Amino acid sequence: MTRLQLSANARVVLKRRYLRKDEAGSPIESPEELFHRVARAVASVERRDRSAWARRFNELMTSRRFLPNTPTLLNAGHPGGQLAACYVLPIDDSLDGIFDTLKHAAKIHQSGGGTGFSFSKLRPSGSLVRSTHGVASGPVSFLRIFDITTETIKQGGARRGANMAILRADHPDILEFIDCKRDQRSIPNFNISVGVTDEFMTALERQGKYWLRNPTTGEPVRQVVAGEVFDRIVRAAWECGDPGLVFLDRINRMNPTPRQGEMDSTNPCGEQPLLPFESCNLGSLNLGEYVAEGEILWDRLARDTVTAVRFLDNVIDLNVYPVARSRRVTLRNRKIGLGVMGFADLLLMLRIPYGAPESFEAGERIMSFIEREARAASAELASRRGAFPAWKGSLWEKLGFPPLRNATVTTVAPTGTISIIAGASSGIEPIFSGVFYRNVLSGERLVEIHPAVEKLFLARGVAPVGISDERIREILGPAWTPAQSVPVEAHVRMQAVFQRHSDSAVSKTVNLPAHSTSEDVGKAYRLAYSLGCKGITIYRDLSRVGQVLKKPDAAPVEALQDSPLDSGPESCPSC
Repeated sequence: MTRLQLSANARVVLKRRYLRKDEAGSPIESPEELFHRVARAVASVERRDRSAWARRFNELMTSRRFLPNTPTLLNAGHPGGQLAACYVLPIDDSLDGIFDTLKHAAKIHQSGGGTGFSFSKLRPSGSLVRSTHGVASGPVSFLRIFDITTETIKQGGARRGANMAILRADHPDILEFIDCKRDQRSIPNFNISVGVTDEFMTALERQGKYWLRNPTTGEPVRQVVAGEVFDRIVRAAWECGDPGLVFLDRINRMNPTPRQGEMDSTNPCGEQPLLPFESCNLGSLNLGEYVAEGEILWDRLARDTVTAVRFLDNVIDLNVYPVARSRRVTLRNRKIGLGVMGFADLLLMLRIPYGAPESFEAGERIMSFIEREARAASAELASRRGAFPAWKGSLWEKLGFPPLRNATVTTVAPTGTISIIAGASSGIEPIFSGVFYRNVLSGERLVEIHPAVEKLFLARGVAPVGISDERIREILGPAWTPAQSVPVEAHVRMQAVFQRHSDSAVSKTVNLPAHSTSEDVGKAYRLAYSLGCKGITIYRDLSRVGQVLKKPDAAPVEALQDSPLDSGPESCPSC
């Protein structure tokens, strides 16, 4: 068996997190065997030519041109393998409803999935509870209980729990929700986002007021100034990175299966709006592997897109769902999320600065191409395997598309640790830095020279030591554009480019330098809405304890590797 070309850090991540282990915790499979395991399992649902498909899936992964989400890598080929990255669970306004959802979430976390919730149906704090003659404690109190449960489960010890909590902007407890993470200690296992409506954004634009409404009755409670609520959101996000925004009305206008219900929440990183109980599995093409001699390899990208769509569709049938209702809803819509990683690497290899007009053009060409090829692949699968059962009355039927196998085919996820395995920049993010610490895996600190930078240095005969952003720019020229040098507007415009060709949504963090102002945050949030994004997240450098990526001072890499380990959360433990 040929040994894979993997970085030292990729092997650390695989050993610590992905490889099968014995009872003593020692690995009992190699990285090569891991990919064979996954490929065989995913090909097992094929009706014919299983061995051929297993070889094709294996080659796609071992070449690092495509990787599926973490649960598939962890669990494919295991008994009871839960393979989906993300689930959305409803929370009904009753004690039974709340704790039934908590039980379902615990099962999903234990099996390796992430969860998203809308707390918007829960009655506000202080409301009368007629059955007990008491008063309700409100959504944030139950959010804290969900967080503690996640902390307890710890996803079997293999992964940190990943959750999204959403509360509508018109919920009476919205101000408490906005502030619930500002102390940087509370609710560490959740990302939070405000569910923004068109009514709110219109009031904000007109410098007016809007109504807060009791979710149990729909009755108006009081009017508030939209600008004051928006400023509170912006200030909290500037301080700690939360909350983000999710544009609920826009999401539901583009709901591919409106007859199946509304979508009121997303997965933990915001790129996958889902119906109640629905799940989705994700995978990403590594765009850095589709460049040769300054040209994009379109034919290879087309072939691999077709294979990746088939891979992800197979995962739906192979998956063992921890919650029975999730299986029913998922099989009715068969959503998959094919996205990309390594976009910034591709730009660097093409000598295009991230944020330059040419970078937006490149993003448009690439994602529109993948969207077109993925949708054609889904139509071809539908002709052989049947369309997704909820096809009748779907958005795609109304728009005149041929029957599709999958209600969604494209999503841009943040890619988390799979980008370390692939040796790629994450998602569509700019490269964070040429050399940095990555805090992962409950105490492991990895020191990384970004692979594309190292490759280009070696191609120029320059030793990749003593690297700083200044040195990289000296060698690579203006194409070197690390994340914090990219203007706010360029971050958001790039997200909007990819959103135009994503059925679901786009996970993109607007990375701001530490000296950025709250006005910069507000500008990003307003621009995201005006450009058609489905949500937006910002992060100001060094604003959060336990930051995932940290840029070191310029120093030889050998010295950095001897530094003591830090601990901190991962950005996307499901992707």
